[in-house]
Amino acid sequence: MTQTAAPAVPLPIRIPIREIVPWAVFVVLLALIALYFVSAEQGATAVFANMYVHEFVHDGRHLLAFPCH
Repeated sequence: MTQTAAPAVPLPIRIPIREIVPWAVFVVLLALIALYFVSAEQGATAVFANMYVHEFVHDGRHLLAFPCH
């Protein structure tokens, strides 16, 4: 007598949303801070008085099509 194997039923993948949400919020916050420094720093809402931040993100500003001069 031969036995045939039953086809394996794949189990659904469980995504732990409660573990992902704090990291997603952290990444979005970092992205918004980076976007602020690239887009608005040394403008009307400048946090730092010198031009160091502007010069540091100058090429990124042009790459993302933000005018700066």
